[in-house]
Amino acid sequence: MYTVFFEPAGPGRFLATPATAGPWSADAQHGGPPSALAARAMDLHEPDDGMRLARVAVDILRPVPVGLVTLRTRVVRPGRRVMLLETVMESGGQEVLAARGWRIARSAAAPVITSGTAPVPDLPAGASEPYFAGTGHLTGYMSAVEWKFVSGGFAAMRPCQAWARALVPLLPDEGLTPMSRTLLLADSGSGLSMTLDPSKFLFINVDLTVVLDRDPAGEWLLLDSATSIGGQGTGLARTQISDRDGVTGAGLQTLLVAPV
Repeated sequence: MYTVFFEPAGPGRFLATPATAGPWSADAQHGGPPSALAARAMDLHEPDDGMRLARVAVDILRPVPVGLVTLRTRVVRPGRRVMLLETVMESGGQEVLAARGWRIARSAAAPVITSGTAPVPDLPAGASEPYFAGTGHLTGYMSAVEWKFVSGGFAAMRPCQAWARALVPLLPDEGLTPMSRTLLLADSGSGLSMTLDPSKFLFINVDLTVVLDRDPAGEWLLLDSATSIGGQGTGLARTQISDRDGVTGAGLQTLLVAPV
């Protein structure tokens, strides 16, 4: 069992451990860990306690190798109420991931309004279950996250609700920020809600967008995911994200869908 997803390797440099590897290859990272690392870079860049990272949109430009990555972050649009940041990840001299995030000013006077969502189901008792079983590379990210299914599951291949938490930190001796924790897990939405047999079809996300209307609390997040496929090689995975107190936001992923 690996102890972290990344090891520091100098300013803006990180070595991905085998815990980052996704289901398709032991040499390519799952989208969650590098997305979480990009959000961490945004949180640390010119930090402002009066603002929070409310939306992050990640474009996966090419497979992110399990190896050394470098990050650079800049402010695209400064402001006191809204601020846009950008983090670009490189590996082997190529840009592999680009993320943009909106910081929005905190307001204690803002109202709480929900849109009639159902109560959040309890965290199931008992042992955890495999998220992606039977095919693919299972000893990286798939073993570094704990899953407890409320409905659906790998064999069901239908919309799915599952509680999840990371079993290892992103970096040694460091907690996850709310957005980093969410991105780390939300990239699994398309896998949770798979509608096709992964031994016959690829369904790889090229991006991930997460919007949080409030920061989730606690280590466990509930992913309520469903995928639609339009018959032209493109799919869309939608994930409602909750903590134990209720809905905190949503994630969207654009999918490439093709026969293996």
